[in-house]
Amino acid sequence: MRNLWRFISNYNALFLFVIFFLISIVLLVRNNDFQRSSTLNTSNQIVGNFYERYNNISKYLHLEVVNDSLARENALLRSKLPSAYFNDSLVSKKITDTINKVQYEYIEAEVINKSITSRNNYLTINRGSKHGIKKGMGVIGPSGVVGIVWNVSANFSSIQSILHEDTRINSSIEGTPYFGPLVWDGENSQIVTLTDIPNQLNIKPKAKVVTSGLGVIFPKGIMVGTVLKSGVKGGGSFLDISVKLSTNFYALQHVYIIKNNFATEQLLLEAQNKEL
Repeated sequence: MRNLWRFISNYNALFLFVIFFLISIVLLVRNNDFQRSSTLNTSNQIVGNFYERYNNISKYLHLEVVNDSLARENALLRSKLPSAYFNDSLVSKKITDTINKVQYEYIEAEVINKSITSRNNYLTINRGSKHGIKKGMGVIGPSGVVGIVWNVSANFSSIQSILHEDTRINSSIEGTPYFGPLVWDGENSQIVTLTDIPNQLNIKPKAKVVTSGLGVIFPKGIMVGTVLKSGVKGGGSFLDISVKLSTNFYALQHVYIIKNNFATEQLLLEAQNKEL
């Protein structure tokens, strides 16, 4: 305490100067419009900059919540696309009875682990059987096809990527009736091969490649990629077409699992055909 008083007594002139200086500034600002306006503008700018930086930091810290919200919204919007509905129409004479039933639903999920450079690649997502995920469901990302559900636990699922030697997804050149399976050669993670396409088809580079809609996994028209190189003979009367994938697996963070509400009915019917 004694040292404090000694310090104050030694520098009392400085303290008095600071006090009178502050008082003079207050009086100057209060009694002069120009100085008051300038001071308010300066303080507002400083405070505004502070709040702007605080807001930017707050937005960055909440990016994960925003991304999750956007993923859920995208899943809902995909479920409302025309391709997600099953058209059950009965036309009799001049009476048309049309009932739109949702055939495809989309369940959003986050990628929590993945491999890209292996010969056979998988992804792990944070959704499982308790979320309605089943083996064999199709998986897409914001830009296009990702793969097929391979294994499922209560809370997680593993996805067999399109970058896998055993993955076969029926696809076609957009606007054409021809289709074939996609095959990955294990080299470039951005390039797959579309096979069994008739060589009489005139295919131009950058033509869109989409899912064919055959089977029960993917609806028709889901983006796969674009033609990179065409005209390579796969043997006989068919072509092997090099396709650049629209999905960037290195940047992939969110995916959507496709639930086909009529898959069981279709598979049971086709199983009966095989038995017969």
